[in-house]
Amino acid sequence: MKQDSTLHDTTSQHSIQQSPAGEHGQATHNGEHAQTEGFTFNAMFNENLGDHGGFYLFSYHLADLPYVFVDNGSFEFYPNVHALEASGKYELHAGHAVKKDGSHVQLDLSPTNFVVFQWISMIVVIALFIIGNRSYKKSHRAPKGIGNALEMLTTMIRDTVVRPNIPNERLVSKYLPYFLSVFFFIYAMNLVGLLPGGHTATSAIGTTAGLALTAFFMVNIVIPVKAMGAGGAIKSFLHHLLGGAPWWLAPIMVPIEIVGVFTKPFALAIRLFANMSSGHIILFTLIGFIFFFNTVAVSPVVTLFSIFIYFLEVLVTFLQAYIFTMLTAVFTGLVLGDHADDHH
Repeated sequence: MKQDSTLHDTTSQHSIQQSPAGEHGQATHNGEHAQTEGFTFNAMFNENLGDHGGFYLFSYHLADLPYVFVDNGSFEFYPNVHALEASGKYELHAGHAVKKDGSHVQLDLSPTNFVVFQWISMIVVIALFIIGNRSYKKSHRAPKGIGNALEMLTTMIRDTVVRPNIPNERLVSKYLPYFLSVFFFIYAMNLVGLLPGGHTATSAIGTTAGLALTAFFMVNIVIPVKAMGAGGAIKSFLHHLLGGAPWWLAPIMVPIEIVGVFTKPFALAIRLFANMSSGHIILFTLIGFIFFFNTVAVSPVVTLFSIFIYFLEVLVTFLQAYIFTMLTAVFTGLVLGDHADDHH
């Protein structure tokens, strides 16, 4: 037994040495599992749900991504992992660039696999609207196919999300493009993540936090200032701090309202992140039963439940995009208050 263990350790070390650390980012991507031979469920779980420093489909590395960061006051750009390691100043650790001493760079702006799928989602949305627009301009008739679907979704967001919460046609017309962009961008990222080999960008907290921060500035600064002016927006904000309570309750109400201002975007980020991550985790857990029991006898049951969860996720992709957009519109209406009415 001892000789077998020694032989296994020697083989594992030999396999690690044979794999260059950072070749196309592949060694880093699989570095955590380099000492295990063959397929493991833990490896599949981490590789498919995690973010990586290259472009991946399934767990296959397709292309390197550039490494861009600011460190010690200088701008650093390396087109691929080979150029990064050739600099002699940095190396890869868990898919991210770190200094040779192990410390992190000051500001890492490097695109990751999730960022690539965000770009793919944006390209898909823009392409679909260009196609729908061109087909409508050619025929000048009621849209069909893609154009009809886009018009239906656009009308739905306008009539069921924006108008009921912002009852001012001027503000609706002005800021409808923002709400539509939020909805279609999230919806596209959710759907792309369900495609074979796709990665769901909204299952990364960084993506949902970025969307929530954008909503925070739009809801609390941009739209109120444009609608009421800087003075009116500040006056309205101070008025809302009391929440309609008497002035002598200010020591209690003001802290609560201030916390509420920051809690709303936090809830937006966590809700979208948790819902999009949980579906994938459930799917991987179901598949993991096959490896847990080490038999294909459970595969029919696992397959049926997996198909059910997958179709449920198709519904969740739409619901989460709709809910995020709806809550953003609700928060906007609450901030504007009576100033959103047409007579103002």
